[in-house]
Formats: sequence, structure tokens, C-alpha cells
Amino acid sequence: MGDELKREPAATAPQAAALGVAVGDIWKSLGSLNLPAQALDAVRAEYVRQASEIWNQALGASAQGASGPRAPMPDRRFAAEPWHDNPLAAYTARMYLLNARTMMQLAEAVEGDDKTRARLRFAVQQWVDAASPSNVLALNPDAIAKAVQTQGASLAQGVRNLLEDLRKGHLSQTDESVFEVGRNVATSEGSVVFENELFQLIEYAPLTAKVHERPMLFVPPCINKYYILDLQPDNSVIRYTVEQGHRVFVVSWVNPDASLAHLGWDDYIERGPIEAIRVVREITGAETINALGFCVGGTILSTALAVLAARGARLGKPRASDFHPVHSLTLLTTLLDFADTGILDIFVDEAAVQLREMTIGADAPGGPGLLGGQELATTFSFLRPNELVWNYVVGNYLKGESPPAFDLLYWNGDSTNLPGPMYCWYLRHTYLQDELKRPGRLTVCGEKVDLAAVRAPVFVYASREDHIVPWTSAYASTQIFRGDRRFVLGASGHIAGVVNPPAKRKRSHWTNPDLPADPQAWFDGATEHPGSWWTVWSDWLATHGGKVVPAPKSPGSRRHKPIEPAPGRYVKAKA
Repeated sequence: MGDELKREPAATAPQAAALGVAVGDIWKSLGSLNLPAQALDAVRAEYVRQASEIWNQALGASAQGASGPRAPMPDRRFAAEPWHDNPLAAYTARMYLLNARTMMQLAEAVEGDDKTRARLRFAVQQWVDAASPSNVLALNPDAIAKAVQTQGASLAQGVRNLLEDLRKGHLSQTDESVFEVGRNVATSEGSVVFENELFQLIEYAPLTAKVHERPMLFVPPCINKYYILDLQPDNSVIRYTVEQGHRVFVVSWVNPDASLAHLGWDDYIERGPIEAIRVVREITGAETINALGFCVGGTILSTALAVLAARGARLGKPRASDFHPVHSLTLLTTLLDFADTGILDIFVDEAAVQLREMTIGADAPGGPGLLGGQELATTFSFLRPNELVWNYVVGNYLKGESPPAFDLLYWNGDSTNLPGPMYCWYLRHTYLQDELKRPGRLTVCGEKVDLAAVRAPVFVYASREDHIVPWTSAYASTQIFRGDRRFVLGASGHIAGVVNPPAKRKRSHWTNPDLPADPQAWFDGATEHPGSWWTVWSDWLATHGGKVVPAPKSPGSRRHKPIEPAPGRYVKAKA
């Protein structure tokens, strides 16, 4: 098949040499797969037609010189003037884009099960993005022009940037020297009022004279640091909640080291939110509290509440609030139904899970280990490789530029480890076997888990462009709980959709009081509203806050005295 293509007009030869990949190899790499012959022939014919057209355009541009018309390229990697001024560079870029489109078309045409096709698409996309001529100094006229302009200084700086990133062990996505946790990120005033081996509990100083009597507990994901909810004062979910008159507590998870590598899922449930709920109730004297879980934090929090409900049912509920301690539950971009986990599904199968269990799991031959935080961070970055990987390779190393200061990307690079047994349990029983939503299927902390037994009104938020927690999967949580439920859909992605303060007047959100089983039916009946979803949630939360009482004059209590100022030690530990 590759030989047949090579007998077509030789328009592709210069580009093939430039990329170091013969055009025929595009067909060879996918020709052995189960591709419908008719579809393959159609793609091949269209490829040859477009390649010939690009070649003819390149010849015309060379003949006309710089004064000739230049067709724009709809890809920002090739938007700079040197890509258009140099006919060979323009030709190389256009042929690369054609090859990329063709390979993705072939990947889409492969016949097979959904997971195999998704994995193939992902692999092809990774290869395509890595093979861009913009990533190679010799093929990037923009980087070459800068090197000439700076008399080589940009190349020297690029080498220094590369050596510094090798020293740090990760690709710099922002100027990390600008930020410091507790100085200009995670700056909301508060105190650590409790700590154990897994988390510190932060109580935030009130910003209103009076507060709701029922306190608010945030449980963020343990795979990231909590201050995504407290980046800057003007985009802090934590500060906003305090400003609305709530007494706010936040779990700040430890960044585990080898001494904690043995911890499992049960440890995170029992010594995490169950302990945090107990301490918040002790400090405030509240019978029940409001609670919020974000991403994996929502999965952990929901599991903890189901464990408490099961204990209450088994013990006959001598004190109902001990086993149903949460008056309202908020879940942000959280998975409880793992039937569709989006792009992350391609990384999970029985073989992959077994490999993790044998290397870092509870029964690993060498003993439990840690899942390194940088591994997680790198995986998530390669879900969007052009924006979060190759963009910085080109800027940092080929052009010798320093990435701009950006608090979100600083947080993104501040990775955390996970204990192997905890991670392996989570991977197997949720992503692989999807057992959490099935009543009584899992035993956690000695109790049969049934999420439907959680008695609390639930507010579920999802982001429409979320590639980590598909919004339709987050919506599925509304079908698991049985009490009063509300679902709100925001625009943008996993983080930007959540961190969307009203004052910015950005994006939009959708609401629909009905909760049909089909998420598309919900969306079809939803109403779009401009601006942030925070105000909708704040109004809902206020109805569950209880009466308004004078704000506490000091943090903690006699039993739980302040240990240190927020943000505490745990969040500052590096992976």
C-alpha cells in the first residue's frame, strides 16, 4: 500500500525528508489495521489530491516571492511571519497538517471496539503532535530567526532552561520563582486547628460580623493541592464562601512520602473526611454541617458519608446526626458513576491495574510504594499536549523564553504523591470495575457502601468541556442519590469552569429543575444564563446554612487550639 502511494506524483518528497518520516509510512503504520477498503481508498485519493495542491501552491509561492499571496494556516503553531515568509517552511507546515489530518481520519475509520479505537486515536494524536516541525529547531523558522536576531543568545538561554528543568525534574509551564504558597497563592487568612498523618484542617477567619450557624467543610482532591480553591483573592472559592457568611473549614491533604506508602483507601476515608467531620462538629458545636467535595475529593467524601450511614443502620441510629452528619452535600466535577470516564479510560484495563498492584500495591513483592506526583502531572499534561507540553518545549528551549507567571499553572506543577495501595484500590474498584454506584457491592471501613443511603440535599456541578470528568458522567450522580437534588452545568473545563468568580463576568451556566435519566434530555430542556454558577450555588447553600449568629472571635476551640497559620506545613511539602 505504501509502495502504491509512492508511485503517485512526488509532491510529498520534500516534506517527508523534512519530517524524517516517509509518507508511505503513514499508510504502513495504519494499513495493517482493520480499515474498510472503501474508506481507505477515499482517504488516500483525497490525500494525493491535497498534497498535489499544496505542492503546486508552494511552486507558485516560490515563483512569486514575498510579494505573492499567502494563504493563512489555521494553526497557531505556524502563525508567526517566518512560517509564511519562507516558502519551504510554509510547505513543510502545510504538508504536516495534511499528514496529521489524514492519520486522524484513518484512526477514526478503524473498525473495532470503542476502547481500542479510543486508544488508537490517542496514540495517533500523541505521535502527530510530537512530530510537528515546530518542535524541531532546524525546521522552525521562527526559532531560527530569533537565534539570528539575538546572535545565538536565545539558543544559549534555551539550553540553560533545559538544564534547569532537568534539575527540577519537570517541564516548566510558568515562572515558578514568582509564586510562593502562603505569600501570593493560598493567602486567605486562617489557622490550622487540627492535624493527623493524612491532613491538616484549616479554619478560615470570618469576613462578616455574623455567620451561618452551620459550618462548611471543603474536601478537595488528594491528587492535587487544595489551594486551587484559593489561588488569588479575586478568584478564590474559599474566600468567596467566607464572604457569603459561612464558617469555612478545608482539608489540606498531606503530600505522602515513603513512610505513608502503606496507606489504603480505607485509611483515606476513616482518617480523612470522617475525622474532619468529627472535628468540625466538635469545634463548632453543630449537630450537622454542610460539606463540599471537589473531583476525587467528592468521591472520597461521598464514600465516607455512605460508610457513616451504613454504621448508623447497623447500630440502630442511637444519634442520627452521628451517622448523617452532613446537612447538604455539594459535588464539583465528581465521578461516582464510572461507566464513562472519558479520555482517562484509555489508560485503564485489567493488565494496567494488575501492573500497578504488583509494583506499588498493598501486596507488591517489594512492599507498597508511592505513585509519584510528577507521573500524574505528566499524564494530565499529555491529555492536551500542544497546549501543556510542546508549546513550552518550543518557547522554553527553542526560543529561550521564560514562560509567563500564571498561578493556575504554578498549582498544576505543584504535584502530589499517592500511596500505592490507596491508588490501586481506587483504580480497580472505580475506574476499572465501576462498583461504587452499586449498593452493597463494596466494603469500605468494614461497611457495605450504598450511596443512596446518604440523606442530604445534593448540589451537583459539572463543566461542559471537562475532559477529565465528562459532564454527562457527573450528571449521573443525580440518579444515584434519592433526596432533593440540583444539577448545574458550567461552561469551560475541569478547572476553569469551577474557578469562575462572578466579578469576572465570564462564561455561562445552564440550569434545569428537572432531572431526567438522560443527560442530553436535561440539557435540551435547560436554560443558559450568562456569568458564573457561583451565585446559584451560594443562594442554594444559604438555605442550608441555618440561622445567622455572631462570627467566632477566635479559631478552633479549647480542645482544638490553633497549631499554625494557614496554609500550614502540609501544603508546602514538595513531591
